[in-house]
Amino acid sequence: MTIEGTFEVEPLGETVLLLRFGRDIDAALNARVHAAAALLLATDLPGVRDFVPAYATLALYYEPAVWEAGGAPPWRQLADAVRAVFAAPPLPAGTTPARIEIPVCYGGDAGPDLARVAAHCGLAADEVVARHCAGTYRVAMIGFAPGFPYLIGLDPALAVPRRDAPRLRVPAGSVAIGGAQAGIYPSELPGGWQLVGRTPLRLFDASRDPPALLAPGDEVRFVAIDAQRFAALGESSR
Repeated sequence: MTIEGTFEVEPLGETVLLLRFGRDIDAALNARVHAAAALLLATDLPGVRDFVPAYATLALYYEPAVWEAGGAPPWRQLADAVRAVFAAPPLPAGTTPARIEIPVCYGGDAGPDLARVAAHCGLAADEVVARHCAGTYRVAMIGFAPGFPYLIGLDPALAVPRRDAPRLRVPAGSVAIGGAQAGIYPSELPGGWQLVGRTPLRLFDASRDPPALLAPGDEVRFVAIDAQRFAALGESSR
């Protein structure tokens, strides 16, 4: 596995090196980010403690003392090591992404913005649900709040602007659309995305290992359920 194309490097303070592969929200670009993370993780660079992928960037958290011996600033030495890894012969392929089904109760109190989304898109509410469930999404990054997944793969016909006035409280498990992205609120939070449904699954639980249900690179499918099934799954997840 090699990482094709150019990228920029940028130090963020003394302990973080940012690799920038582009500046857009793009599935192919995000795939490069996750491929780079998998390759560097497999290489086990000394002193690198964590990798944080985003849409078009990858942050490396590292110990600068490990990279002080060469004379150049530690971040430059780490950047040179990263470039060498990317130019190295292929490594064995990484593991297959986890594939996770998310049950969702659509509309009503669970998805108060479903009708608004349908009207904006010129579709019936049932068609919005069908299209939302038809796609395979990838977790591009985790951000905004612990366990909040930003999902690539939304049907372009369902893209809809955020609300003019954000809600002060969005219930945990709310499944939402924001522009061309999909997401799931892991806890009760303020937010301005359009709420189309709600899942009974717990996206984040600090007592769980790992605490977040989804990780960058995972694949997600939404499955429609009724209110009775929602209640039953909610009871079992407590």
